[in-house]
Amino acid sequence: MQRYFASSRNGDCFFLRDGDLHHISNVMRMKSGDFVEVVFENVLYKCKVLIGNSVDIVFDSIIDSGENDFFDVVLIVPVLKEQKMDYILQKSTELGVSKIIPIVTERTVVKVNDKEAKKIDRWSKIVKEASEQCKRYTIPVIDNVKKIDDLIFDDGVKLVCSTLKNQKSIKKIMHNVKECAKMYIVVGPEGGLSMNEEKKLNELGFVSTSLGKRIMRVETVPLFILSILNYELMEW
Repeated sequence: MQRYFASSRNGDCFFLRDGDLHHISNVMRMKSGDFVEVVFENVLYKCKVLIGNSVDIVFDSIIDSGENDFFDVVLIVPVLKEQKMDYILQKSTELGVSKIIPIVTERTVVKVNDKEAKKIDRWSKIVKEASEQCKRYTIPVIDNVKKIDDLIFDDGVKLVCSTLKNQKSIKKIMHNVKECAKMYIVVGPEGGLSMNEEKKLNELGFVSTSLGKRIMRVETVPLFILSILNYELMEW
């Protein structure tokens, strides 16, 4: 069944976004009596589609009471060109990231300026659709674009992916992480973070981390490290 996220509920009726209703009636070409999956407040429902003058989504049964992510991952990535940014958003959603903070660094090429609101709306749509595709119960939060000096952090494991030599390997760091409720990961732009930026992050409690001898493309790094986290910290 196709999955959607409800924006609200009134009794047995779930309310979807206009774009989702269009998708149901005009793209999927569903008929009255067809069923869809609907996620609302972290609970998965089976719902019936009723099509008349409007498209109504009506409760049928509860499929699952929801998933509990075993840890929160906040991914902090530079604003990149559209294709690379879209790829990171989509794949990191599939790999379980809970929040994405786009940042502007000294070596960031893409300018945001007055386009920030439009970009965030577009990025939010990408992670929503990726969440539906991979059958998540939650949609990652897209934060406003920030600078490193503007970042505020809660308790948790903090890693910054470094291209400098003689840094702790991600393998060694993960062996020392016994329990992890929240993890922050900073990925640099093409050309990496500047020495000054990495030093600032170290002062904020981030551990500079080596991902190995190879220098990866910036869009590869989140997938690499999130795959490691899924393997090391999965509970099943």
